[in-house]
Amino acid sequence: MIIVLSRDATQEQMDYIVDRVKKLGLTPHLSKGTERTIIGVIGPEDILRVTPLEAFPGVEKVLPVLAPYRLVSREFKSEDSIIELGKDIKIGTKKVVVMAGPCAVENLDLLREIASNIKKQGVTVLRGGAFKPRTSPYSFQGLGQEGLEYLKQVGDELGLVTVTEVMDPRDVELVARYADILQIGARNMQNFNLLREVGETQKPILLKRGMSSTIKEWLMSAEYIVSGGNFNVILCERGIRTFEEFTRNTLDISAVLAVKLLSHLPVIVDPSHAAGKWSLVPALSSSRAF
Repeated sequence: MIIVLSRDATQEQMDYIVDRVKKLGLTPHLSKGTERTIIGVIGPEDILRVTPLEAFPGVEKVLPVLAPYRLVSREFKSEDSIIELGKDIKIGTKKVVVMAGPCAVENLDLLREIASNIKKQGVTVLRGGAFKPRTSPYSFQGLGQEGLEYLKQVGDELGLVTVTEVMDPRDVELVARYADILQIGARNMQNFNLLREVGETQKPILLKRGMSSTIKEWLMSAEYIVSGGNFNVILCERGIRTFEEFTRNTLDISAVLAVKLLSHLPVIVDPSHAAGKWSLVPALSSSRAF
């Protein structure tokens, strides 16, 4: 349910509505737009149906949210969300932001060398895996906390925003201590305990689409994070699994356009993981869909 406040609603009236909603056992989420302030209300449908929310002072109208992903939907917020990463870097504007770096952090010197080179190419966000999920249990799994320390050190030295993957709810606090952006990888897109945990932070979350997930499932995963109070979610299309074998995955450009219609959250694209071939990355990065 969405409570649309009148243009002249006072702060006192907003506070009163939020307090009343909480006393009903419901969860309010305040969203202030350029023209309107709305309150998204989450909770049991039976309470919402019998509660006269329209009678609250300062309320213009009350609307149902038809989409199952209520807080990330365009119904809840018609304006595009812009996620600020610090250092004047924003995701969701027309300015291109490039994220790059090694798949896994292996040692400090190599990370520093790579970061220095990519910064010269205009990269502003350094990515590197400290915890690396691998198909084989015998493959290199990352340096863990040591890798996080290297990532933060190099990011601070070069003035780069950092992003790295968190795989376990028990590691969220640790990773958040070192990284600027927490990444939820494709394999963990529906790890709901992990999504709830990062929803408790206020760190920007980079949510990759699962390799076999529908757009609805992707947005529902984002809803888990946002419903915990963290609206700083960046969606990442990284290719889905199809019958095609020439590329690692199939980059779903249509999903980018669809999500922009359905959700206010910003969408970025990972062309390198989608293609699996460096020669295809420039073409995949130039689509007008972005």
